[in-house]
Amino acid sequence: MPDEPRDVHTDADADLVAGREPPSTRQPLDRARIVAAAISYIDEFGLPGLSMRRLGGMLGVEAMSLYRYVPGRENLLDAVVGSVLDEMAVDEEVLDAPRDGWQDFLQRLAHGVRRVALAHPRAFPLVASRPTEAPWLRPPLRSLDTVETFLRGLIEEGFTDDAAVAAYRAFTSFLLGHLLLEVSTYGADVGPLDVIDDAEPRNERPLDHPTVQRLSAALGEDHAATEFEEALENLLDRIALVQSESAPGGVAGPDRG
Repeated sequence: MPDEPRDVHTDADADLVAGREPPSTRQPLDRARIVAAAISYIDEFGLPGLSMRRLGGMLGVEAMSLYRYVPGRENLLDAVVGSVLDEMAVDEEVLDAPRDGWQDFLQRLAHGVRRVALAHPRAFPLVASRPTEAPWLRPPLRSLDTVETFLRGLIEEGFTDDAAVAAYRAFTSFLLGHLLLEVSTYGADVGPLDVIDDAEPRNERPLDHPTVQRLSAALGEDHAATEFEEALENLLDRIALVQSESAPGGVAGPDRG
């Protein structure tokens, strides 16, 4: 899988991500610097090769020096997830509360999560795999602060408790499924299918799959940004239906009048 980013000039989220400089290494050793270095390593080389020894080498210190700030690799990976998701806290497009309605609120949040995924595609699968702060939290909205903001914002917009919870479940399922698929195209390790021996012969029998062969060029086209927007719009329509059905005097289906 090539490391070079794809042509994303029409992708607003990717355009915002582009040009971000790596964290400075000219700082005293502390936990924040160690975590930033770990993210940089994963961004460049992927997760499997990350070790305390290699991380120490990046920082110019012995691996044992890191344990003063990071107890071990598992703690480090949890810190990586927290730091990656904390980037949304400084994303000016992501709101703490609805300002122009709940749909705008959720659209901004969805794009904020996607920008994080595009900025750190090889680290993003950790968001799905690391233990959450509570067993009922669902990635990628996996921190208590983020979930509190999400639920409170919808309830302030007239959602019932049940409707807000249903929206959270649908929203997280949409985001995680779409974004894990998207980051896999950037070389992220999202499962055992990514572990392939380069010396193993590939299936090159196009006559056995004529339709796939005929459509191979179209199948290889990148429409991630458009697909994200369309799926997000469909999701918001579903959430609006859930809201209307759960509200006092709610109708059984969308108003077609």
